[in-house]
Amino acid sequence: MRVAGHSKWANIKHKKEKEDARRGKIFTKLSRQITVAAREGGPDPAANSRLRLAIEKARAVNMPMENIERAIKRGTGELDGTSYEELVYEGYGPGGVAIMLEVMTDNRNRTASEVRHLFSRYGGSLGESGCVAWMFERRGLVTLDRSTVTDEDELLLVAAEAGADDVTTLDDQIQVQTDPAVLEQVKEHLTRAGYTIASAGLTMIPKSSVEVAGEDAARLMKLLNALEDHDDVQEVYANFDVPDEVLQALEA
Repeated sequence: MRVAGHSKWANIKHKKEKEDARRGKIFTKLSRQITVAAREGGPDPAANSRLRLAIEKARAVNMPMENIERAIKRGTGELDGTSYEELVYEGYGPGGVAIMLEVMTDNRNRTASEVRHLFSRYGGSLGESGCVAWMFERRGLVTLDRSTVTDEDELLLVAAEAGADDVTTLDDQIQVQTDPAVLEQVKEHLTRAGYTIASAGLTMIPKSSVEVAGEDAARLMKLLNALEDHDDVQEVYANFDVPDEVLQALEA
């Protein structure tokens, strides 16, 4: 299954994460992920797959080990820290695009108000729970930097042998999609085959996409970027498809 809108948004997010890492902004979000993972499943990455994946994601953007260790200690209670609640918000963007947000917040009323304001500001609307969730499917996703892959045809074969469902090539990364149950298996198989994994984790893939262009596309990208920038928003998923020429014009 290849969904163009998901791939394009993933590519934009990948570039944005690199920029945010340089500014330290993404470290705040990753610290929350590590803290919550340690709180829920314990401090041992070997026994806590969620924590292990969060740490791997943090190390991929060069987050200092002392930051990671502090986040784990906050999760286990060794250090004082804020208690975060995990929430999912759903809504619609310009052009009827379905949007799902994974949120970690210490004040759900504040976050809901701020997210609702962003939707409204850019021509969207925050909806009720369940209004768009049925349009997405939980999947495993392993990402490799494209520059580290010398033979993409060989990668296709290795990924298939590992149990992956699909491989998508983007500008500077390659995404290997899996059933959530075999995510670790695929990741380990690729690692043993000599591939360097940039990131691995669970994601939401849209089952279908909505094409948007013109002013709707411009407003949609502003909304998605504003949501991505919000400190409490951990992940943004959307089922849009924007023509390449429109996307290039918006990124220019």
